[in-house]
Amino acid sequence: MPEGSLYHFGVLESNVHMAWMRAICCRLKSDYSYTINDVYNNFPWPNPTDEQKAKIEKTAKGILEARALYPNDSLADLYDEAVMPPELRKAHQYNDLAVMQAYGFSSKEMTESGCVAELMRMYQEMMGE
Repeated sequence: MPEGSLYHFGVLESNVHMAWMRAICCRLKSDYSYTINDVYNNFPWPNPTDEQKAKIEKTAKGILEARALYPNDSLADLYDEAVMPPELRKAHQYNDLAVMQAYGFSSKEMTESGCVAELMRMYQEMMGE
């Protein structure tokens, strides 16, 4: 993203965006095929307050800082569920919470299917405007 910021990184790394991606993406064999036209351009972004946006920027920076603790590991190594560093897992959990708050989603009550349903509702509103 030429104009990408920590905020954009944080939202795109969140469980909210990952739920959207899993629902919308095409697949090549078992791999996701993330395309700008199908996934990114249709993604309903939140409308955060300044405070919420700053929190997402902070948590996104936390993800990058946790990754930096392991300079010799690839992203594939870092995101292997069996051995994911605890600092990185925690950084993602904080980011997920911050993004969910920006959407007004309850972290305790929102399921992935509920998240996708709400994002679809938001998408339909975007298309109706």
